[in-house]
Amino acid sequence: MHEEARLSGQPRSQLLREALETLLSQRRQERAQAALRLAAVALASDAGACAEAREMAADFLLAENEALAGTEAPTNTTSAEPWWR
Repeated sequence: MHEEARLSGQPRSQLLREALETLLSQRRQERAQAALRLAAVALASDAGACAEAREMAADFLLAENEALAGTEAPTNTTSAEPWWR
């Protein structure tokens, strides 16, 4: 701690405060990720939820493909102007 305080020019109390904030933030993120994993496992083990997710994905597939098609570069341009303009 003393070495880091000397190298950074910050007081040790500030370094400790920052380290604790980082640790607590990391723990919050880990808990959130663990909860998300548990929810994903629960949904994946539910056949009804899986079927509903597939239905929803199928419903949006056409709209997603249309949206993506509008973002692709033209394949045969005759203009000297770049396609993105």
